[in-house]
This record gives sequence, C-alpha cells and structure tokens, in this order.
Amino acid sequence: MPELPEVETLVRRLSPIVGARIADAEILDGRLEVTSNMLIGASIRDVKRRAKYIVIGLGERGDLVVHLRMSGRLRLDRTEDEIPYTRMILHLDSGDSVYFINPRRLGTAALCPDGFDRNLGIEPIHSEFTPDILDDFVTASRAPIKQLLLDQRKIAGIGNIYAAEALWRAKIDPRRPANSLHSTEIAALHDGITSVLFDAIEQLGTTIGSSVSDYRSSEGSGSFQNRLAVYGRENEPCERCGTSIERVIQAGRSTCFCPACQT
Repeated sequence: MPELPEVETLVRRLSPIVGARIADAEILDGRLEVTSNMLIGASIRDVKRRAKYIVIGLGERGDLVVHLRMSGRLRLDRTEDEIPYTRMILHLDSGDSVYFINPRRLGTAALCPDGFDRNLGIEPIHSEFTPDILDDFVTASRAPIKQLLLDQRKIAGIGNIYAAEALWRAKIDPRRPANSLHSTEIAALHDGITSVLFDAIEQLGTTIGSSVSDYRSSEGSGSFQNRLAVYGRENEPCERCGTSIERVIQAGRSTCFCPACQT
C-alpha cells in the first residue's frame, strides 16, 4: 500500500492543477462515491496530503478525497497498460487531465461536502512532530512499538515499510513495549522516522515489483527500494552488523528486523 512518501510524491506532482476548473468528469467505476455532476464546474483550490489520503479542495463543493489503498495512483498522465484500470478522469479547463488508476479496485474516491475530517494523528514530516510529542505517545502505551507507529490516530501516514525502516535506523526491536523506551531511544526513533520519510520522498517512494498494480510516480518507479535496510530482506545480511535479517508476524503483518543490533 502506498504510504506517506508515495502519496506525498503524487500530491506534489499534482500542483499544476491548482486553480483549474473541472470541465468534465468521467466516473468509470460505480464503486466510487462520487458522480460527474458533483464535480463538473468545481474549481480546484488546493491539493494536499493528509496521512495516506489525497485531498483535493473544491471550495464550496467540499473536498474530493482519494485513498489509494493497495494499488491506486492519481496522476496527470498514464501509460498504455494503465488505460484499462483507469476508474476516474477529471478533464480540466487548463487542458490537463487527472487520472485515477486503480487496478485492484480497492482505492476509493468520495466527495466530502463539509470537508475532509478524520480522526488522524500528527503529520510526522511537519515541524509540530517533535521528540517531545513522540515521547508522550510512547510513554503512554504498552503496545509493541511498531504497532504504535502504525496507529494512524497517533502518527498519520506511516505504514509497514517505513515503520520497520525507522526502527532499524533507531536500533530498536519492533516487539518492545513502547513504554520501555528511554529518552535517548525515543530521540533516536524520532530521527529515524523523519529521516527515512524525507529520504524516501527524495527518492520518489518505494516500488516493490514491476506490474501495473505496483506504485509508480509520474517519473516512473520510485527508487527507495534500493535503500531498504530490513523490509523484504528476510535472511539477508544486515548492512550494519552482518547478522541475518529475521521476520516475525505482528498483528497479522510481517515485520523484518535485525536480531543483533535492534535491541
């Protein structure tokens, strides 16, 4: 599933549509909670990311909210192999078109007339996300630290890939109770979270696989997969200490970590 860096990459590439008006809208999937009449004539005030959601502000019409789920993407272009999987097209008076490509049909699009409002936590790439804020979350929870990082009500946008990578950077075992971390570990984890997210954004995100269902930006595949330290590297040597990476299941999801240098 696209996580914060992948969604942020797509949102930044949509900046040219701000100020344009939706001249026509093709809704090609009846599962989407939006109709052409809801969108035609609306002006695009802004395009933002909130957690893993793309939020297109349409002024008095409300917010068009897209969640990419496992395989979705929202772009100003598409490849030939993406044409059959295009579920919505917004034709703009600027001459641009916005394509919602959704191969597995798990992604969603809905118009929120009163604006997008979800019980989501702090954005980890914003300045408000400080070590002290993270300390408050960590010391109040007995959950395994990786599960806490995935709690969107606390920290918005981190998923399985970047939680594992942040914990590796901080040298913290993902299974440890959150409130067992001491202050220097919390500071290291804060640095691990912010550094891995900004590094991944710079690399246009992570692309695992090469099928039409796999994430890609307007420039093509992301490249952060070439810098993953633990995610998807079970039985490979840790690049820091050489120990074989192990995989465990936490709350039904795979977690890869180094058993030697993550303590």
